[in-house]
Amino acid sequence: MIKIVFVDPTGKQHAVEASAGQSLMQVAVDALVPGIEASCGGNCICATCHCHVDPQWYGRLAPPDVLEQDMLACTNEVQPTSRLSCQVPLTEALDGLIVHIAASQH
Repeated sequence: MIKIVFVDPTGKQHAVEASAGQSLMQVAVDALVPGIEASCGGNCICATCHCHVDPQWYGRLAPPDVLEQDMLACTNEVQPTSRLSCQVPLTEALDGLIVHIAASQH
């Protein structure tokens, strides 16, 4: 199992377990992590799963593609480590991943 820690804007941590192959968004939705709405169901067309990957982890992810970059440009609080969680597939190498939920998601 892969451990993921979601940190909400208040600093509260939500530690969840995931399996390789799931998207970060799927894991958050299944665990009822507050702030990850995922209105489009993971189709990269709404940005309601916007998050900030902890800087120590960001470089371990594949870079966002053009569609994801375009959707991120429409969100509030875009940071250099912003991602749409629906576009982050989980692998064993991401065990311990820390993700901060954007305050605008709350």
